[in-house]
Amino acid sequence: MKTQRDAPATGRQEKVAMMIKKLGAEFLARENNKTSLITVSDANVSPDLKKATLFITVLPEDKESAALGFAKRRRGDLREMLKKNMSMKVIPFVDIVIDKGEKNRQKIDELLRQK
Repeated sequence: MKTQRDAPATGRQEKVAMMIKKLGAEFLARENNKTSLITVSDANVSPDLKKATLFITVLPEDKESAALGFAKRRRGDLREMLKKNMSMKVIPFVDIVIDKGEKNRQKIDELLRQK
């Protein structure tokens, strides 16, 4: 028997995730101190729409830790922006993580170019 966690994302989940991705990218672009490039690569939302994860990539890589710390410190401000721009009763709690999948893809591309 499938649980909600195993179920594919619903249309509502996808719509909310896309809105969080778009607004998160706008927020980070506006608030970033410009010492690094922070790109939002994806967003996921839980089936109950109470939790969201924003996946980011950072260039240059040596600024990754500082950029992630900055983004996590500004989650409250991001949530306020989401409240103003999303018509939902409950705004999801947003966590921000480094997108390891994108990082791995870039590493594979780099290795393939070296051959």
